[in-house]
Amino acid sequence: MPFLAPANTEAGAAIRGILLMTFAAGMFSCLDTTAKYLGRTMDSAEIAWLRYAAHVILLALFFRVWRNFRPFRTKHPFMHILRGLCLLGATFFNFWALRYLQLAEATAIMFAGPLVVTALAGPLLGEQVGIRRWIAVGIGFIGVLIVTRPGTGAMHWAAGLSGLAMLCYSSYSLLTRRMHRTETQESLMMLSAIVGVVLLAPYSGEAVTSLSGWSWVLALLMGVFGATGHGALVMAHRVASASMLAPFIYTQMVWMIMFGYVIFGDTPDKWTVVGTMVIAGAGLYILHRERVRGQTVVRDPAVQ
Repeated sequence: MPFLAPANTEAGAAIRGILLMTFAAGMFSCLDTTAKYLGRTMDSAEIAWLRYAAHVILLALFFRVWRNFRPFRTKHPFMHILRGLCLLGATFFNFWALRYLQLAEATAIMFAGPLVVTALAGPLLGEQVGIRRWIAVGIGFIGVLIVTRPGTGAMHWAAGLSGLAMLCYSSYSLLTRRMHRTETQESLMMLSAIVGVVLLAPYSGEAVTSLSGWSWVLALLMGVFGATGHGALVMAHRVASASMLAPFIYTQMVWMIMFGYVIFGDTPDKWTVVGTMVIAGAGLYILHRERVRGQTVVRDPAVQ
């Protein structure tokens, strides 16, 4: 049986990679769930600052930056700043949207990010996008419309915030595709988060004073969830190919539905489920076409 394959075989490495990717998706779901819970009593900017501060502190300890700064040096500081701004926008708008939307709804809209990246990769990065992938992009956006249902009165205004978060993350992913060949993994993981810490510093005082009791634990857990998820993501890509792992990021929807039901009592309606399936199907087809064409699928080590 493949699940009993030795770890040093190709099948064993694939199994480990898939399990690590699924675990990473669970950690990122825990991060969003924690942010939604804190959003009941805290401002989104305060939560985002806590998330980035914990991220930077834990990564600094993990990488032992006081011993060696070389991996964090860059020849493109302005690109890192721009990338950090995009990541900050994605995090802030996502946390804001989570105050009003179910976890599954916000996640479904965010899943449209790879479709936007595919659509913009041609004009911005010079990558060729064939007619089949354009059709997949169109079908994916139909899935977004199924989830949000604009014009029917069922669309919550916060869906627009998730849309902004998705666009910011898509820009962030495009910059990552452009920078990954010249920048170190350490710099990509750390520098963008530092941008968030600096720009949201005016909210740091209120963020810290707003914490009490279990809130302190939850704030620290955001950093743990983010750092652990990033670590699992990186380890997964070390033992298995990106094309093999990519489909399993969609297991995040399973985590989100489960956490939404258990913690917040939310049950996604049929439109959210159907729309998510359409978006995921379009995304997986785009992945298949990139694999057929032999293009590299870049997975960002600093997602979320």
